[in-house]
This record gives sequence, C-alpha cells and structure tokens, in this order.
Amino acid sequence: MADEALSAGAVARRLGVAVTTLRTWHQRYGLGPSEHVPGHHRRYTPADLARLEIMRRLTAEGVTPAEAARWAGQAPAGVDVAGPRARPVTARDGGGPTIPVGRAGPVARGLARAAMRLDSVAIGETIAHALATDGVIATWDGLLRPVLAGIGERHVATAGLIEVEHLMSRCASEALAAAARARPPTGPARILLSCADEEQHSLPLEALAAALAEAGVSYRMLGARVPVTALVEAVTRTGPAAVVVWSHTRATADPGQLSALLAAPRRPLLVLAAGPGWRADTLPAGVVRPADLAEALSLALAVRDSLEQSTTD
Repeated sequence: MADEALSAGAVARRLGVAVTTLRTWHQRYGLGPSEHVPGHHRRYTPADLARLEIMRRLTAEGVTPAEAARWAGQAPAGVDVAGPRARPVTARDGGGPTIPVGRAGPVARGLARAAMRLDSVAIGETIAHALATDGVIATWDGLLRPVLAGIGERHVATAGLIEVEHLMSRCASEALAAAARARPPTGPARILLSCADEEQHSLPLEALAAALAEAGVSYRMLGARVPVTALVEAVTRTGPAAVVVWSHTRATADPGQLSALLAAPRRPLLVLAAGPGWRADTLPAGVVRPADLAEALSLALAVRDSLEQSTTD
C-alpha cells in the first residue's frame, strides 16, 4: 500500500463503506484519521487504513462494532486480526467470500465489498463519486463492468449472489439516471435507445444514455423488452438519426429486428447493434456493431455532428 494520506471519501471507497460509517467509527470508537496539517481536514494514514480494514472485516463477519473496534485499536500497523489470532495484512485478503474484479483498482474492490454486504449507501456513494470525478465512460469501464462481471462469474460458479446482482444493478441504475438528470441535454432527440425484443438487461443502455447526456446529446430511451413492431413504430413516429439496439444474450439477438429497422419508412441514418448477443456475421448490411460503450458514444456523436453540419451548410 502506498504511503499516502487519504481523505475520508477515498478511504470509504477503498473499504466499500459509507463516509457516514467512517464518521460513526471515529466518533464512537476513536478509529479516525491521525494525520493533521494545519488549515486542512485530517487525513488517514496507511496505519489508520489498516485498522479500519480490520474493523470492516470483523463487523462483516458478525463481531459487534465495539468488540471489533477493540481488536482494531490494539492491532499494530500492518497486522490484521481475526479474533485472538493475528496475521499480516494482504491486499487481496477478503476475509470471506469475495467478488473477483480482475485488474481493477482499489475502488472497484471496495465497491465489490460493499455489494457483498448489500450496503446500498456505500454502493451509491462510490458510483456517484466516480461518475462526478471520472465521467460515465471511465466509470463504466473501470468500475461498474469489472464488479458486475465478477458478480456474474461468481453466480455461474455458485448459482448464488442473485440478491447482490439485483441490488448492485439497481444502485448503478439510480446513479446513472441521476448523472443524466444533472446534465439535461437540449435540442431534438436524435438518438433512440432500445433493448431487443425480450431483452431485460438494460443497464448498459442506461450507461450509454448517461454518456450521451454528459456529452450534451438528446436521446429517447425505450428500455427493456421492446417488440420489433413497437420499435419500428417509434422510429416511424420520431424519425431518429441513429438507433441503438442492445442485446445481452444470443437468445435475444434476432437479426430480423435490425432488418425491420432498415426497411422502416423513415430509415435511420445509423443502426447500431450493441452488446455481446449480436454476432457480426449475422448482421444485415448497413448495421454497425460497436466494440464497446466508448465506440457507441463516438458513433452517436458523429451522427449528431453530421446533422449539425448539414443544417449549417
């Protein structure tokens, strides 16, 4: 661990707890920041962080906060405690079931811990801070995707964590919606976002909506499970320049939906088949399959810019 002094927000994200929880531990048990620079807020040292990690782990295992604080306060820096036995702290030691996040950083590991504890406050705070600090694309790629993928990996292996996935998805959806509302775009809605027929995984589409709002692009969101007849009707009525159809699984990726869009009376300039469900070799001619969220956003912005240029010429 780097020898750096951290703010309360940074510590909360690393541990996967709410900032209010840190304040409570400080006020009730004295487990607060020890570094003080005149004129600035107190900061948490690596030793403070190690003790708070003990506190977090023991309370997650069912130890009362008072008892956990006693063990944490007695532990020398760099030593973890599990009951009466001490052991060295390791960065990957989760003290129980953990969600794998690959090479993602400490914030993602903290978010995964909060998800395992079903701590909606900490989850929401972590995501909201990342969105405000890093933006939608970086938050999706570096934070949300690794944690959601880790939950899915654990579910495949154990058939569990359904409640974790549901809570995590709901918190992410709320944070993305709040980010989109914070920057309401103006002008006509040139982009139409829709899930494929019977596709229920709308969260990546919500991330794209938030990214569009962040870029100042107006859009319409139809959401999950949109029948192809309804999608074509929406295209015919609103005349969007680009349509994004999301499919998460092969079962919902029927290329006929895309062909129907291309044959619509008001055919969009661009049809994007987004998501891992689509196979490139089955897509109708003229349909583009973006590799990721960033490319989908880039293509949508290109359509917006092309339309604006044509109106000024």
